[in-house]
Amino acid sequence: MNRVISVMLALWLPLSAMAETVTLAPVDLTDWKSVFGQVEARDRLPARARLGGTLVELTVKEGDEVKAGALLGRIVDEKLAFQISAFDAQRTSLDAQLANAEAELKRGEDLLARGVTTAQRLDALRTQVDVLKGQIEAVAAQRQVVEQQAAEGDVLAPADGRVLDVPVAKGAVVMAGEEVVLLGGGGIFLRLAIPERHAAALREGATLPIETPEGEVQGTLERIYPLIENGRVLADVAVQGLSGRFVDARVLVRLPMAARPALAVPRDALITRAGVDFVAVETAAGLALRTVLPGEPQVIGGVESVEVLSGLQPGDRIRTDGATAAAEITAAEGAGHD
Repeated sequence: MNRVISVMLALWLPLSAMAETVTLAPVDLTDWKSVFGQVEARDRLPARARLGGTLVELTVKEGDEVKAGALLGRIVDEKLAFQISAFDAQRTSLDAQLANAEAELKRGEDLLARGVTTAQRLDALRTQVDVLKGQIEAVAAQRQVVEQQAAEGDVLAPADGRVLDVPVAKGAVVMAGEEVVLLGGGGIFLRLAIPERHAAALREGATLPIETPEGEVQGTLERIYPLIENGRVLADVAVQGLSGRFVDARVLVRLPMAARPALAVPRDALITRAGVDFVAVETAAGLALRTVLPGEPQVIGGVESVEVLSGLQPGDRIRTDGATAAAEITAAEGAGHD
């Protein structure tokens, strides 16, 4: 039996030489509150109908990426085509009247040259020609107005972005000003709605951990809105590389609420036996296991640690290598029994 104990001592003595001992001292830990943030587009731009009529063409669907000025749909008002036809008929009639008036003016000039007619009669013919030319120009201008109205049936993208919603369908009757397509552009951010009792703990520029489907990322609290609505404070968080595939999706965000002093040990210092957690503490009589109540995991100085709620006090010297310390204590207890 003594030989077995000697072998065990030979195994853990080199590990004991590599063991680390730290003296516990309070550290400042941050209390975090988990809330859900909603993925939002910075700009929600509706592409509206500029003309009332029937939506005869719709070229996009939800999720499509579009560029500014791209054709999203086309609206047709059949009355405009009839008005253009009416102006064309007026133009044809006026052109015929103008041709006749110019012919009369030419004959009047010839008659005046021979002294058969009067200058007053010639002035009347010249005035009639000028009036008809003015009427033709007025009809042409009115036709251009109607043509412009018809051109405004094209629904264009107001900016680069992604189609978020298409509330109408092809063949629907729409009114001027009605939303045809909703675009999201200008980038993606997170919108938080935080209970007002936590508003005092918020600080612009704070770094917030965010849990996304791709893993944890860091965001920056860039804006806190002063208006409280329904007992909640709105805040915007900028996140580099945040996916905008699903707008209005919710992701978990942790907010720093307050800092408090607490005791924490490295995760490797914990020893679990039969569901009970222990920490190896150096005492005057040697290593001893002390029962502890662990709290939430923490990352302190880049080291994975665990808060200790009870069982330790400042000044205790603990072993950070729990597995090695447990082996030493087991070996020592076996030697004591022998």
